[in-house]
Formats: sequence, C-alpha cells, structure tokens
Amino acid sequence: MDWDDVRIFLAVARGESLSRAGRVLKLDAATVGRRIARLEDSVGARLFTRSPQGYVLTDEGGRLVTHAQAMETEMERARDALSGQTEGISGQVRIGAPDGAANYLLPQVVAEIVAQNPALEVQIVALPRVFSLTRREADMVIAVSKPEQGRVIAQKITDYRLHLAASAAYLSAAPALDSLADLPRHRVIGYIPDMIFDRELDYLSDLGVEHPPVASNSVSVQLNLIRQGAGVGVVHDFALPAVPAVRRVLAPQFSLTRAFHLIRHADDRRVPRIERFAAALVAGLRREVARLEHAAEHA
Repeated sequence: MDWDDVRIFLAVARGESLSRAGRVLKLDAATVGRRIARLEDSVGARLFTRSPQGYVLTDEGGRLVTHAQAMETEMERARDALSGQTEGISGQVRIGAPDGAANYLLPQVVAEIVAQNPALEVQIVALPRVFSLTRREADMVIAVSKPEQGRVIAQKITDYRLHLAASAAYLSAAPALDSLADLPRHRVIGYIPDMIFDRELDYLSDLGVEHPPVASNSVSVQLNLIRQGAGVGVVHDFALPAVPAVRRVLAPQFSLTRAFHLIRHADDRRVPRIERFAAALVAGLRREVARLEHAAEHA
C-alpha cells in the first residue's frame, strides 16, 4: 500500500471532503478524488460513502483508519530518526487551546520553546470549543476536562484559580460590593449560556446567575468588557497581570479551582518530537501559571 495514497486517505477521512483535504495537502480536489479512487481499487473496497454533505467513512474505511494512523506514526518516527536530533525539537506542532490559555499563557511559553528550538514551527489554534484529535485538528489539546473516551493520553498540567474581578472605574461608580449578597445589584459578565462547551466553564451557576446581562463565548472578550467597566465577572488569576486596572473582588468569599489537561493521540507516545515538545510545554505552563498567580495575589 502506497504511503502517499494513505496520507491522502487520512486527510479526506479527517476533513470529510475532497476540498478540505486538498487545502491541507496543497492539492486540487480533483487530484485528491483520483487518488482516493486509486486506493479503493488497490484495496478492493469502497472506503467512503459520497453524499452532498461530504465523504463519510464506510465500515471498511473505518477499519483502514486504524492501520493508516499506525503508518502515520511510524513515518513520524522515521523522520525523527533520520533528522539525527536526539534533544532538540523540529518540524511542526499544532496546539488547540481555549482562548484564555491561548491568550494569557501560551505566547510566553511557546516563545521560550521556539527560542531554544529554531527548527520548530508551532501553530496555536485558539477557539472556544472542543477539538477533535481524531480528525487531527491539532497534534495536542489543552483542555479543562479529561476526555471520557477515545484513544488518547491525558496528562494533568496544573490547577489554576479564578475569582470575581472588576475594574477600579466600575467599582468607584457602582453600588457597594462587600459581600456576595450585593452581587444582584451589579451587572455580571459571563459566558453565553448556550455556548458553554464544557461544564467546567459554567462559573456562574454557583452564584445563581443563569443569564448574565453582558456575555461572550470568549474569555478574552469577557475580560476586556470587565476592563472597560461593563460589570463584574469571573476571571482567571493568571490573566489579571495583563490588565492592571482590574482587580479581584470578594476573594475570600468566592474562589474557583479548575485544572488544565494536555490531551494527545495515544500513538504519539512513540513519536520523540511530540514527546519532547509535550514535556517542554507542560513544564512551561506550570511555571507560567505559578508566576502569574503569584503576581495577581500580590498586586
């Protein structure tokens, strides 16, 4: 079985369309279609069901995916071996992350890693949603919940803390906020309820706030709303040093602890490049969360 055909097969399986696969592979859709037809002829089975909605794996295609992913892992290992690198990291790594981690933690950590590994290319995909590792939307994902199924490696990175926060300008003009009992007199900023993609992000339910009057699906937008004096919201402690005009409120009365986890493909355990990058990423994130939380605590 030709590896190049298998590579194209995996791209179609993940993108569920010839055009999306073509964009990833830098091939036109017609070429991708011909290569899939050639592979189907060589294995003697229909691998995809074609429909107006896209390309969906057949049972035979689903069985081939497992073997194709194993081939992909072996090719990654071979490239690592041939590169001659035993310590440094090269090649491309794509990280999926919620926008809080992507905006306030990853830039510093990734900057340090790439400075030490000039041949490394890192892509950060910052989207407030769950990423699919099966479709290779990312090589690894930072998540706030461990996956409940799938062939993945889940490693706890670190705990992090969140508190209510508001800008000095808002607090100077708003009613007193001396206890949680005062909170109903204030505008609360939070997630759009039907766009909360992980139960761990439902920060306001413990406060009895079901529909915040000012809301966004983005942590960064929420923090900027708070910075602009739009109201009070729950903020990651590690983000507070980036917004000096915003400070924690009611810290003794309300505090949340969550955790970041690094999620990877199970097969990538055998790819030295990915292993080395994951180790550097986890160590860097732990240091950065500790540093920024200490700064927020003593601001």
